[in-house]
Amino acid sequence: MIHHINFRVIAHATEDLSGVDSALDFFLASCLSQTDELDGLKETIETEGHFNNPIHIKTAVLKKKGACSKFVQFFKENITDEDLETLRSQMPERLDDDLNFYMRFSKQDAAAGRLRFTEASDAVFVRVKIETYPKSWEKAGPIVEELFGRK
Repeated sequence: MIHHINFRVIAHATEDLSGVDSALDFFLASCLSQTDELDGLKETIETEGHFNNPIHIKTAVLKKKGACSKFVQFFKENITDEDLETLRSQMPERLDDDLNFYMRFSKQDAAAGRLRFTEASDAVFVRVKIETYPKSWEKAGPIVEELFGRK
């Protein structure tokens, strides 16, 4: 069903890195059996913006089936009905030809312990790689709907 899940969040120079870490940890802690696994899971890339301002890109990948299942459970328990309806209406556009399903969640809400969907670029980006054999967008659609289309 799920091959892996990628998380990405960008911390700009004006942001507190601990708040950005909290936003990422909000998702990851729900998927891991022990919170001490968090640090080994996250990576940080330091780069510069257009005006030489420092930017930190924080990423993590869930590869274990159990952790991916826990993310789906976390999603279903915390998504609002309104956000779920928005997601359901956009599902076909969020699934690409490589069977990646994309979602964005508010970075500020995640840091405060809330799951809120967003269209903004200041977000926690989540990419869920769906697996089907053989690879098929038509088979992946019902899987995405089953996993993320209902509570």
